Amino acid sequence: MLMIFTGECEQEVAHTRKFLQQHFVTKDLGQLRYFLGIEVARSKEEVVLSQRKYVLDLLQNTRMLGAKPTTLPMNPQVHLFDDDLKEVASRAYKSLIGKLLYVTVTRPNISFAVGKLSQFMEKPRKSHWDAAMLIVKYLKSSPSKGLFFKKGISLDVKAYSDADYAGSVHDRKSTIGFCVFVGENFISWRSKKQNVVSRSSAESEYHAMAQTTAEMTWFRSLLESLGIPTSTPMKMFCDNKAVTYIANNPVFHERTKHIEVDCHYIRDMVQEGIISTIHVASEDQAADIFTKALPIAEFFRCCDKLSMINIYVPA
Repeated sequence: MLMIFTGECEQEVAHTRKFLQQHFVTKDLGQLRYFLGIEVARSKEEVVLSQRKYVLDLLQNTRMLGAKPTTLPMNPQVHLFDDDLKEVASRAYKSLIGKLLYVTVTRPNISFAVGKLSQFMEKPRKSHWDAAMLIVKYLKSSPSKGLFFKKGISLDVKAYSDADYAGSVHDRKSTIGFCVFVGENFISWRSKKQNVVSRSSAESEYHAMAQTTAEMTWFRSLLESLGIPTSTPMKMFCDNKAVTYIANNPVFHERTKHIEVDCHYIRDMVQEGIISTIHVASEDQAADIFTKALPIAEFFRCCDKLSMINIYVPA
């Protein structure tokens, strides 16, 4: 069994390590560098998490080491259906998607593409397999890219919330996405297809905001349990003006009874001063990358906001 110890007090860490050595047979592996396929590079002020070896092994297992890399993980012009007549081996497809899901631990920019392909696990077609191979080719373009964390003064929690209304051409369900930052560090994200069809864009946006609010309040309680104070209200950025008006104006609630649970939940958080909803321009919406396949310019714009770097690129 592997265990990771971390903390600000070196004496407490050393005391815990000594206690375990006295009661169990243990081996100290030193500073954390590799854990469950995740590589850790650190300095006094910065930490980078990547999966370079895992990605290279994936490329080798799929025989894509010599493939031409691509600039996008998913073509925004291609709509995936399950009516393709050419079937592929379900077991091989599930294995590949499972490995790609694990890569999203440090590569959030492929979360939407992998989540989209995971919807076709039961009867995968050749078009789905080709789309999965496109993700692998994208990973080949930068196998060492990973999440970048830096030491900072601010520990304020903020988030971006977004939804792609009726984005699924198959069943017209919406996809929600959010990303949460603590200070300047990107720590949590989600890309999920909604279970039901939303009857308006405001409804889909409110579902996304409710999920984002729950995630933000959880991180706030986690930080407080660690003795780290957080400032309020926590800022949540959304590119839909209607939902920001509804969240701050109870008069609008009469028009939105079909979404009143999410509506009142967010409204309560706003009234208590825990959350503040702020409108952001669509071009500054970082959560766009979790709701749809983006053109190349918008894709790279969102990637720049997600604190991802490649430490193997020459300075």
